[in-house]
Amino acid sequence: KLSISELLFEVPIDYSNTGFGSLQLFARSVSKYEHSARLPTDQEIKKSSQKPWLVYLQGGPGFGCSPPQNLTLTNTILDKGYQILYLDQRGTGLSSPISAQSLTLRGNVQKQFEYLKCFRADNIVRDCEAIRKIITTDYPEELKKWSILGQSFGGFCVFTYLSLYPEGLCEAFTTGGIPPIGQSPDQVYKSTYAKVIERNKAYYQKFPEDVETVHSLSQHINSKANITLPSGIALTVQLFLTLGRAFGFHGGLDSVHELILRMKTDLAQFKFITRPTLGALENALSFENNVLYALLHEAIYCEKISSNWAAERVGKNFRESALFFAGEMIYPFLFEVSPELRDLFPVAEKIALFESWPQLYDQSQLSQNKVPLYAATFIDD
Repeated sequence: KLSISELLFEVPIDYSNTGFGSLQLFARSVSKYEHSARLPTDQEIKKSSQKPWLVYLQGGPGFGCSPPQNLTLTNTILDKGYQILYLDQRGTGLSSPISAQSLTLRGNVQKQFEYLKCFRADNIVRDCEAIRKIITTDYPEELKKWSILGQSFGGFCVFTYLSLYPEGLCEAFTTGGIPPIGQSPDQVYKSTYAKVIERNKAYYQKFPEDVETVHSLSQHINSKANITLPSGIALTVQLFLTLGRAFGFHGGLDSVHELILRMKTDLAQFKFITRPTLGALENALSFENNVLYALLHEAIYCEKISSNWAAERVGKNFRESALFFAGEMIYPFLFEVSPELRDLFPVAEKIALFESWPQLYDQSQLSQNKVPLYAATFIDD
């Protein structure tokens, strides 16, 4: 059994300008539920409540944490003697979540832009450090430092934490989250496209029948020109081919094939794509509920440089005879086909062209890092 507390914190939007306002952070603390047959002493209560902390940072950017009971790693970590803090990073989950509608409350495009600039790894880490100091106030000195586990983008945040506040950490873990430090967005996407091509070849080798199927589905989508997903997103060939985003995940090739098979079967039986299949496609393709991912996906790679829609530009240099799927990339057209994203394109354009992004990593500090760091990487990520 789990003992879960729901916590709220108020932090500055911009730590360098506290007059800019504040935002609310949400987190869940989790520990083992311990029931004793006798009434515990005050000392026993204090000891059981002051276990070492591990803070978990979700992948993204733009995604909050699932409830602790739904995560298999919860019990694994608790069994190691930790208590866990599942933090919804700023702008995600229940932490002042960002949507097209909530952004309008900030004012015009320039004000929205100034706000969104504060949602990268540097401020996420500052949030973590502020929370650490609060929840360990009464802890003995040896327990004031905490451990951190970052999944994917959360791992990028771990390296930012090691750069800015190594004194707050006793150990660090990353899973699929080692950032390309010192690499420009263009360099990142050149490498990413090469990997995506490799995964496409693996896909078509596993499902050779899908070479023809993907072509025929693309022709069908193109000929209809009015197919929409349940939320109103226009299903275009370009959007359809972003299904390859799943290729980096465990079972990703099979999940894409399942969608291709469903579309093919629908057309064979009904001559149209059914609502359940369109709903499944939307779940795989949409950022409607996670607009921060679309807005800041390329900005997470930027230090003193603009991304300038790097995935779009670099991708034009890759041409294949087969219809290849794209990977984890954000393109300008995504803002055209989505009702939720459409009004956000002006601010997305500002983000893409902005050149003065602050440093996220201190290479000098990292080169002399003393905090134990354990990293697991995924071969097909």
